[in-house]
Amino acid sequence: MDPAFFDCDVVTVARALLGVTLTLDGVGGTIVETEAYDANDPASHSFGGPRARNAVMFGPPGRAYVYRIYGLHHCLNVTCGGGAAVLIRALAPTDGVATMRARRDIVQPDAMLCAGPGRLARALAIDLSLNGAGLSASPFAWRARGGEPVIVAGPRIGISRATEVPWRFMLSGSPALSRPAPTPPARGR
Repeated sequence: MDPAFFDCDVVTVARALLGVTLTLDGVGGTIVETEAYDANDPASHSFGGPRARNAVMFGPPGRAYVYRIYGLHHCLNVTCGGGAAVLIRALAPTDGVATMRARRDIVQPDAMLCAGPGRLARALAIDLSLNGAGLSASPFAWRARGGEPVIVAGPRIGISRATEVPWRFMLSGSPALSRPAPTPPARGR
């Protein structure tokens, strides 16, 4: 993946990643859910400026920003520069499913193996050692999407600030989402 792909506004990158296949050392799948965060966003780790924890977000685009959440799970983000990053929330497993199952050590339908950022990180063996790694080199590999996907947008989840911002993007109809896509409100007659 050319680093220039990530050198765009964060919402454009978050939408463009849907349908793209991401693998790490040959294990991964099709990205089905992302969330966008930028430096002006109170829900972003970069809000308030650069610090030791978020320094990667202020570096060049096309880097992995990996952090630990709740002291338990790692989360993978891709940087867009200027304090912006896209959280990879979920993917539909396509490559190395047996390896993912062994890493997760749990019996679940394939669609659930990477349905959520913590599950995804465990299934793909993502940890803090990848923080700052370039996305255009091993262990990362990318395959272009095959056509223009139908994308659904809605509010981000798992945050306490700026919860109304509709920067969660999902492949419509995917069974591998971390949570179901929001349903549009019913229209009156």
